[in-house]
Order: sequence, then C-alpha cells, then structure tokens
Amino acid sequence: MRATRAIIHLKNLAANIGALRAYLGGGTRPLICLPVKADAYGHGAVEIAKTALEAGVAALAVATVDEGAELREAGINAPILLFSPALPSELEAAASLSISPFVSCEDQIKNFARAAKNAAKNKTAKVFLKVDTGMNRSGCPPHSAAALARAVKENGLELSGCVTHLAAADSTGKNEIEWTESQLNVFKNAVLEIKNAGITHGILSAANSGGVFLHSNSWLDMVRPGIALYGYAPPQNGGKTFLAKPVMELVTKLVLIKKIGAGETVSYGRAWTAAEDTFIGILPIGYADGLPRILSTAPQGNFFVCIGGELYPLAGRICMDMCMVNLGSTLKTSLYDDAVIFGQSPPAQDAASLAVIAGTIPYEICCGISRRVPRLFLR
Repeated sequence: MRATRAIIHLKNLAANIGALRAYLGGGTRPLICLPVKADAYGHGAVEIAKTALEAGVAALAVATVDEGAELREAGINAPILLFSPALPSELEAAASLSISPFVSCEDQIKNFARAAKNAAKNKTAKVFLKVDTGMNRSGCPPHSAAALARAVKENGLELSGCVTHLAAADSTGKNEIEWTESQLNVFKNAVLEIKNAGITHGILSAANSGGVFLHSNSWLDMVRPGIALYGYAPPQNGGKTFLAKPVMELVTKLVLIKKIGAGETVSYGRAWTAAEDTFIGILPIGYADGLPRILSTAPQGNFFVCIGGELYPLAGRICMDMCMVNLGSTLKTSLYDDAVIFGQSPPAQDAASLAVIAGTIPYEICCGISRRVPRLFLR
C-alpha cells in the first residue's frame, strides 16, 4: 500500500449512528437516510453503506445513477434515493435498479414512468416529490406540489414520500433560524394540500445535519444527516449533546529527510526561507491527492503535520505529489515515521481545522481526497 492512505474507522461510523439514534429519542422513528454520494464523502461508498445498514440506517442516498449502480453491484438491497436530477437516458437503469429519484416537474415524472415501464416489469417504481421551499436549486414550486403528486399517481408511479432541502439550517443566526422555520412552514402547507387532494404523501423528510441538531421540528418521518455521521456535527441546541467521532484519518510517511542551510529556500516560488540550518521532511502527498494548495499560504491560520505526537509546519508550497515540512534544527523524527495530515486524536488537526485554514468546509476536505489515495477500512 502507498505511504499515503486514508484510514476509515468504521467503528466510529457505527458509533455516530448509534449516538444519533439516541439523540433522536432511541426509537425506530424518525428513519435515518445516510447520503453516500461522492463516494460517501470520500470515505468509500460500499464499505460505508454496509456498515451503516448494519448499524440501523434505513436508506441510502446518491447523487448519480452510477453511484447507485455501484451499491447494487456490491449486493446492497436497501432503498436508494437519487438526490440529483438525471438525464432521461439514465432513468431506465435507475428503474431497473430500484433507485427512487427525487422528481420536481411533470417531465421528470413522465420520463421516469416511461423508463419504469420498460425496465421495472411488474414492479411499481417509486419516487419522492421534492418541494423547493427556498433553496432555489431543485424542487417544485410549493403551489404545484399537489398537482405533481397527482401526476405521479396518474403515471403509474408510487409516491414514496415528499422532501425538501433546508438552505441555512446549520446557522445559529436569528435571520437564518427564522428562514429555516419559514421553509418548514411552507413545506408543511404544501404537504397539507397534497393530503387535502386525497393523495397519500408517504414519508416526509426535511432535516439535513443542521436540521437534526438545531430544528427538532424538522425531523418528521426521516432525517438525512451526512457530515454529522462522518464525524463533523454542526452547532447544537442546549440540552442533549451529540459527540461525533471523525471517520476518516489521512496519514502518510516521511520518505526523505534532508538538511538545508540558513537562507536556502524550499519549493515553488521560493516562498519559504530557512531562518537557520534546518531539517526538511518530504511527504508523498500533494494537491493531486486532495491536500489543498491554499494550505501553503492561507491567511486564516497555519497547517501542521503531526509526527510522533509533535506538530511540524509546512515548508514552502504544496506540490502536485509532495509537500515539505519544517522538522527544525534538531532532528527528532526518523525516516518512514507516520505523518498525520488530519486525524481523530489531538494534537493532530482534524478535517474541520483544515477547512477553517483553507477557508472552506469539512465536506470539501473529505470529498477532495482523490481516488489514488488507498482507503484502509478498520472495523
């Protein structure tokens, strides 16, 4: 295996799911749907999905039909929801694999009904109606929800549920809290219109990670927390506490140590200069592996690599395949020592810390770890 590898702690995922179930009250409702799109946020979709289902997750979610196909090919039979719109040419595969798309307009409903007739044989294909309550991404206008729910039925499809997506549920600002509450009210009114039209609306779902922890009235029948179950919970209300354990750890090794003199520079652009005679450690990880180059010069803070329980700062700019760290004037490390880029145990930084330095979010840090980095799954 490569020196650089992403260690996936599956026990932490199972523990996070158990902790979430306790946070939700310990019963069987609301159901938990785990998004495993984008290769389970970079963690490895198949292994994550299997562990999650064993831990009590009821459904999985993907962003593409191909992502759903990967799960089915691995023998996973659980319900799979397709969050993002697909092309008409992809829908027959979705229907044959019993993947349930989110639909937002009549064209999507009719296209999927045609595809299901060709592919699903005697099975009734299932869809979820997505209502746009203010995200202004996918989803139907609230006033169209009842008519589209009727169209689902008229086209021979099963309406498994109605969903919406909260745009600012992870914010504790007064305006954002009020905005989220207004989204929930819009959604509930749209669902009421569906019910008044005599149509069974199925499972209701609104809560992402932010909704789970800041808006308990968004739980409804099913929650869809992603980043929280991967180890990075958003802010929480007082009372109950959910302590998430990071599932991914990114580790490499010191593959070369060299000594440079005072005044010598390191890496592209000669942006870093040694103040004294210094040992430089070379790590075989770079931005092609998902280590953001902005960490080299980010104004928000400093990026440190953890080696032997000590923190060492970058020396110079991150390259495509390598980066360098300042090991100091007195060498305390050895060749081939492990170097933790981000991890689960202090003093190593975690993905959330890196995200702050890079001016982004932990989602992007985890999703950005490239496929060329091997995943090592620990149970």
